Amino acid sequence: MIGIIDYGMGNLFSVSKALERLGVPYKFGERPGQIADCDGYILPGVGAFPDAVKALQKHGFVEFIKEKASEGVPLYGICLGMQLLFEESEENQLTKGLGLLPGRIVRFPGIDEAGHSYKVPHMGWNRLDIKQKDHPLLEGIGNDYVYFVHSYYVYSNDKSILLATADYQVEVPGIVGKGSLYASQFHPEKSSKAGMQLLENFCRKVVPAQGGVQA
Repeated sequence: MIGIIDYGMGNLFSVSKALERLGVPYKFGERPGQIADCDGYILPGVGAFPDAVKALQKHGFVEFIKEKASEGVPLYGICLGMQLLFEESEENQLTKGLGLLPGRIVRFPGIDEAGHSYKVPHMGWNRLDIKQKDHPLLEGIGNDYVYFVHSYYVYSNDKSILLATADYQVEVPGIVGKGSLYASQFHPEKSSKAGMQLLENFCRKVVPAQGGVQA
């Protein structure tokens, strides 16, 4: 069973529909006690980083997520949910994140090296550059196009966590992973076949006893 963390700032409908398509059992939780018995978790997210941190605190999920991560329970962050896993964000005001992954959330400069401006937010389909081809989370995924919507991105000196990147004037971490923590800046549930494959690969880590999932 996968627990979808419902703290008021996630696109729950699209995530749940994707899991239904894959035949994966799930349930929502507005409080930790409602999903404490789940085998893995998805942390979706849309909106501003400071607001999301406050919402996680209000719903009692900050320590819950840290505890589950320390126990090695699989967790997948999506978009803002990915950014929350890192140490801090400069969005609106400097705000501490969950600190489970090393790095900082910074805004796209909006100006390239030649001094030309480019559009922010980064919105639309962009191609992945796979960095760790043999990683099990990336099984069946190549340099596919996936769907991004964001004005801030992860900057990290730890390149070992980069599973795949995309280019938007700067190197954008597209998929990251460390231990049982996984995340994507793009929305897998909106990224066609590649995105569904990514979710399926994660779900197989959570519910292997069910013999995989159904596309």
